[in-house]
Amino acid sequence: MARKGILMGGPSARTETQPTPRRAPQGAVGALQSSLTKLQESAVQDIDPALIDDAGLEDRLTLQDADQDALQESLATYGQQVPVLLRPHATKPGRFEIVYGRRRLRALKALNITVKAMVRQLDDHALVLAQGQENTARKDLSFIEKASFAAQMQAADFDRQTIAAALSMDLPMVSRMLKVGTAFDLPFLRVIGAAPSIGRDRWMALAALFEDPAAKSRAITVTRRPDFTGLNSDARFEEAFRRAEMKAPATKPDRPAPQAIAAPDGTVIAQLRKGTKGLTLTIPATGFDDWLAAQAETLLNELHDRWTSDRSEGNATSTEARDQT
Repeated sequence: MARKGILMGGPSARTETQPTPRRAPQGAVGALQSSLTKLQESAVQDIDPALIDDAGLEDRLTLQDADQDALQESLATYGQQVPVLLRPHATKPGRFEIVYGRRRLRALKALNITVKAMVRQLDDHALVLAQGQENTARKDLSFIEKASFAAQMQAADFDRQTIAAALSMDLPMVSRMLKVGTAFDLPFLRVIGAAPSIGRDRWMALAALFEDPAAKSRAITVTRRPDFTGLNSDARFEEAFRRAEMKAPATKPDRPAPQAIAAPDGTVIAQLRKGTKGLTLTIPATGFDDWLAAQAETLLNELHDRWTSDRSEGNATSTEARDQT
């Protein structure tokens, strides 16, 4: 599939066959209609918030936070000072789609206040470009929000020149953004949020950790913990990073079962356990343990002498057999 692009004559976002446009009126009538259209697009209109639908890509990973609450309080106190940008809905006459100003729209909907908006005719390419450039101009998107926006544009088949134009950055920076943005699923990023204090290096480090499926699973699992959402966005990132970075506990090899030593009557008088560090002898506290402790030095020396003698005889036999071959 060819990449979408609004630069250098890229293909239109709508792939279906378009009707041949009518020839624009000429002369005074055409000039008047053009002027009226421009006036309408630049004029601020009052729009019922219930008539405005979402559109474009998800540029905000956190819509409800302290800043959103402060914005809502400000709008309630001072009213809306900056209009949002809308476009007419493509298939629902009388309705509109948001181009930018999502946070203001969310707050105004919560307050049930009429939205001040400019309405422009924009295709999908122009909508995403306007959305990205308006966010970049405000400079309040976090790194991961920009990276996620770039990844969503790529998934929607926009070319890299369009992504660069939307985010006002060069192509090498777009490549770095996409490396991070494509490393994380959008549901995971929604849970983490904007993480405004977390920069590129930390996100790239987490992306590298996510190459290990076990690390990725640990990070995602912690986001489902009931108390996770009680942390602020930066703290949620740090907790997910810490879990991804954790090493799995080393498993100890199973210890061999002890060997029971029984007396002729079947009574267990001792247990032997052979491990990597040597032999362990356990004697039940029956009195025999005290006697054996007193005789241990003599008995062990006798056993060691026997072992030494048997080993020497075995070595001599091996040498004699080798000489005869």
